[in-house]
Amino acid sequence: MNLDIVITKFIKKMYNRIIQKDVEDWLNKGKIVVIYGARQVGKTTLVQQIMKKYEKSKYYNCDFFSVKEEFSKSEIISLTNLVNDYDLIVLDEAQRVKNIGLVLKIIYDNFPGKKIIATGSSSFELANKIKEPLTGRAIEFHLNPLSVEELLQKQDKLNLKTSISEIIRFGTYPDVYAKNEQDKIILLQNISEKYLYQDILEFENIKKSDQLFKLLQLLALQIGSEVSFEELANKLQMNKLTVEKYINLLEKTFVIFSLRSFSRNLRKEISKSRKIFFYDLGIRNALINNFNDLEIRDDRGALWENFCILERKKRNINHNIFANLYFWRTYDQKEIDLVEERDGKLFGFEFKWGKSKNKEPKLWKQTYQDAEFQIINQDNFLDFFVMDK
Repeated sequence: MNLDIVITKFIKKMYNRIIQKDVEDWLNKGKIVVIYGARQVGKTTLVQQIMKKYEKSKYYNCDFFSVKEEFSKSEIISLTNLVNDYDLIVLDEAQRVKNIGLVLKIIYDNFPGKKIIATGSSSFELANKIKEPLTGRAIEFHLNPLSVEELLQKQDKLNLKTSISEIIRFGTYPDVYAKNEQDKIILLQNISEKYLYQDILEFENIKKSDQLFKLLQLLALQIGSEVSFEELANKLQMNKLTVEKYINLLEKTFVIFSLRSFSRNLRKEISKSRKIFFYDLGIRNALINNFNDLEIRDDRGALWENFCILERKKRNINHNIFANLYFWRTYDQKEIDLVEERDGKLFGFEFKWGKSKNKEPKLWKQTYQDAEFQIINQDNFLDFFVMDK
């Protein structure tokens, strides 16, 4: 079959990523665009879609040793040979280049008018310890696995609602989502075992990858619950500071994210605690090797909570909604799953897999009288995830 036909058919199957328009706008405004996101979330596909709009574009995969070494030289002559003939230059997995911040600064300052995209499966701070060279020159984006809003490009709302259990079981990595169940499991296990913390092991010179994997497994079993570094350290027979370091690194490689507790320093409010959630639930389920249907699982409430918080986070990121996310709990176990602080106002959300009609906690209502409160369940979750057109 003609290659162009194959490519055309592939493109038709792809989902348009919501951030693409903003990425292109900032390129046209003369900024270096940095796109962060875990491996396999679709960064390469996104930049290749953008490249199609330029006659003279060049893609560099910095996973290749030769490419990494050439850019790491940071010399004008070497960089001239790499970028001079192109309007758009893409450095994929750019965190592998030594002193990538400085390299991008040199290109930006010495080759005016060049459009530059750098992608990273880990924060450049992890790779280079410093981001100052890019100050004022770059704009950062975060690409997540596919969002529910993006899935609706090729599914109607009714169909998506009926497949919600499958989405929570297997996540929304682009290459995973369209596969059959057996292939999904194989791909997710492959990602979780080979790619998930590859950058951490390389950049931090961590030798005991089994400790990192066991930590991830424990975190996977504790989604929806408050996490104690001391308890994790005891279970893993590790130093508490090492556990903190690993969790920080896992956040910088976009495997997990945390919510801190919300408090205005009332005596009854928990104020120094955090919960850990996963950027993809398929990865989470692969870590504990459990892909069972939600209806027979005792962790479905925690999975639903992670799913709802994650999709809200994706929505905010994709649409440039600047909001702080927390959870709220009191010492006598009154709680709200998600507190969103936005535009000077508080919004409380409780997530229920079933039809439960929990009331707004009395102390929350009394303390934050202007705050809104809503239960999110299987009937109304799409309104919570999807922006109004």
